[in-house]
Amino acid sequence: MTNQSSDDPPQSRGPDSHVSRRLFGKIAYGAVAVAAVATATGFSIRAASAEGDLTTNLTIIAPAGAGGGWDGFARETQQAMRVNGFANNAQVVNIPGAGGTIGLGKFSTMSGRADTLLATGTAMVGGIALNKSPVGFSDTTLLARVAEDYDVLIAAADSPYNTLDDVVTAWKEDPQGFVWTGGSAGSVDHLVIAQLAQLAGIPGSAITYIPKSGGGEAIQTLLSGTTDFASTGFNEVSDQIEAGRVKAIGLAAPERIDGSDIPTMSEQGYEVTLTNWRGYLGAPGISAEEKTELVELLKNTRDSAEWKDALRRNQWSDVWLTGEEFARFVDEDTARVEALLKELGL
Repeated sequence: MTNQSSDDPPQSRGPDSHVSRRLFGKIAYGAVAVAAVATATGFSIRAASAEGDLTTNLTIIAPAGAGGGWDGFARETQQAMRVNGFANNAQVVNIPGAGGTIGLGKFSTMSGRADTLLATGTAMVGGIALNKSPVGFSDTTLLARVAEDYDVLIAAADSPYNTLDDVVTAWKEDPQGFVWTGGSAGSVDHLVIAQLAQLAGIPGSAITYIPKSGGGEAIQTLLSGTTDFASTGFNEVSDQIEAGRVKAIGLAAPERIDGSDIPTMSEQGYEVTLTNWRGYLGAPGISAEEKTELVELLKNTRDSAEWKDALRRNQWSDVWLTGEEFARFVDEDTARVEALLKELGL
């Protein structure tokens, strides 16, 4: 989860009216980004269809800033497509803001544009719920879930807590006495902690959480003693774990990561199953044939040697899913995230 926090929903610190005002401001900013999309695509779906090749010019929208997790995901896709000649002119456009919902809002107006893809994932599920977005997945065409990465629970190297049982036992005794950190409020990091609290019987409202911009900042708070535990992307802090600067307590993954001896939370008795998945959406109003062609394009990219190398380098897992199964997954993930946000009072 490279720079996962860039994908995360924005912090929600006030009542809904504050969120609405902030979202309005970001929509104004999004209008500028929209012009960039129009310039970058510069290509009509009619022209593509007439040539019989929807990938002659392809735009991939990363609904987050440059350098973030979605940006990295989109650019790895772009590179694999270009190297293999799947989409020679593929380009990435960034439309950041509101947990991906600024980009989603623009994308929902691009009816019939089969030459444009939107990166999506767990952070957008949270962004839609947290910002009460007027548009959602039903305003797009679901294409594929492609990859996922996982959070890891860490503490300072000299922390007295070594296992998840150690952490949960002490946490139960003093729910508000421990300070947690991770990405922004409502982020995957925050939701992983909420799910752990839920399984441990600790009210989400009792969690003391300090949001940070990424794994590096989270580590600094642990080392300074400002916080006790952090939940953050494994690939953001794996080098720090190996260097012994911080201690890994549990991985929020279905199984251990290759080459790592960090136990999962599930094998320690707490089935924390929330992962940071990433995938792609098609524009609304595209034809069944165009949807099939885009899914095939993504599958060819996913099967390429370049993409497999990207999975290895970024420590992502391949979780390919399409069709009705993907639609059911999105519905289930949405219900789970909404329940956790409610538990947190967000």
